[in-house]
Amino acid sequence: MSSGPGADSAPAPSTHESPPTPDAASAKSSKSSKSSMFSSLRVRNYRLFFSGQVVSNIGTWMQRIAQDWLVLSLTGSATAVGVTTALQFLPMLLFGLYGGVLVDRLPKRRTLLFTQTSMGLIGLALAALTLSGHVQVWHVYLAAFAAGMATVMDNPARQSFVSEMVGPDQLQNAVSLNSANFQSARLVGPAVAGLMITGVGTGWAFLFNGLSFVAPITGLLLMKARELHVVERAPRAKGQLREGLQYVAGRPDLMWTIVLVGFIGTFGFNFPVYLSAFADDVFHAGAGSYSLFNTLMAVGSLGGALLAARRGTAKMRVMIAAAVAFGAMELAAAAAPSLWLFALLMAPIGMFGMTVNVTANTSIQMSTDPAMRGRVLALYMMVFLGGSPVGAPIAGWVTDAYGVRAGLAVGGAISALAALTIGLVLARVGNLRLSVGWNRGHPHVRFVPRERQEKEPVPAAA
Repeated sequence: MSSGPGADSAPAPSTHESPPTPDAASAKSSKSSKSSMFSSLRVRNYRLFFSGQVVSNIGTWMQRIAQDWLVLSLTGSATAVGVTTALQFLPMLLFGLYGGVLVDRLPKRRTLLFTQTSMGLIGLALAALTLSGHVQVWHVYLAAFAAGMATVMDNPARQSFVSEMVGPDQLQNAVSLNSANFQSARLVGPAVAGLMITGVGTGWAFLFNGLSFVAPITGLLLMKARELHVVERAPRAKGQLREGLQYVAGRPDLMWTIVLVGFIGTFGFNFPVYLSAFADDVFHAGAGSYSLFNTLMAVGSLGGALLAARRGTAKMRVMIAAAVAFGAMELAAAAAPSLWLFALLMAPIGMFGMTVNVTANTSIQMSTDPAMRGRVLALYMMVFLGGSPVGAPIAGWVTDAYGVRAGLAVGGAISALAALTIGLVLARVGNLRLSVGWNRGHPHVRFVPRERQEKEPVPAAA
């Protein structure tokens, strides 16, 4: 179902994760996937997609900054800015699962042409209103909600289309490079937006974003359909939403991965609440330090995405270990006595957080039946993106009541505890036990099958 013209003669199946004991062919593939951090860019279709996303992601970050600034300048209300953000996430919470159903039924490339064109037109409309001086706050609200509606289908379609472009062997590398692409734009986009807003006004930032969608649309049109890995689409039928939920419920590896991402997204990723409070209330350093914190976290996230691309495989133990480390780093940052120590901890927090996201995304894609991939990814994105509107008020309440150090510590503790608990649950489901030993003078910690651990003799000393 995942093979197509141009595919390898015996690719690993895309309907499930790589088995614990891969054969020679898959081992060779794994080795080759580690040989280059940018190996998936050798695929022409993915190269076109990636190049288009470079431009579009910068435009998207520019619009986010310009949109918030415009609302603040129109209303003078931080609450209005929060309403704008909520309107962008609301469609995913309300209709995300239905978007996944549609994505499973429809051709991914054609769907992306529609969603990317829609988002480009939204940006151009907002630019026209702003540059003409007729923009009102309800226009921005409407544009944010419309962009959120397009995202309902764009997110799962864009995520699942990656496997059709590169196939299973290069999937982790491609997903990791997508994350690196997004994080690079996160470094560039806000800086360019700030210069553009100061120099010529917010309307030009919206115009750039609208025009930036020409790049991914052109890339999609230039792709060679015969080089895509053919995936059987789900036929139109009743009960497909319920079928998707039942599919996830019957797969502990998928269900617990999504639960873990939900906990971390809800309680661990409330950095807009924490970082601004640390900059102003704890270290009394102002907006410059807030910008520094965000920049260092983005650098760490970029590094985490590139390391995931270099690793080449998505392993559950890597995800669990990274989630525990993410929570531990947040606990350390909560207790950091100085601004510079706190700032330095932002990089590993970004790196471990990105490792969790990339590994979870890849493992879900690789272990999901292609006909179910849109629905499963829609649920994944809904849980991850939907966690912020739920978690941010909780983080704000803890911060107001007990201080920002307590708020960050609670978020880190919940993230680490959730990772440890889910790791133990997955180990029990997989009939695994924790094995601790020494290998050439170094500690070696891993999960091994219970039967194997019980039957293996103790090796004689060398």
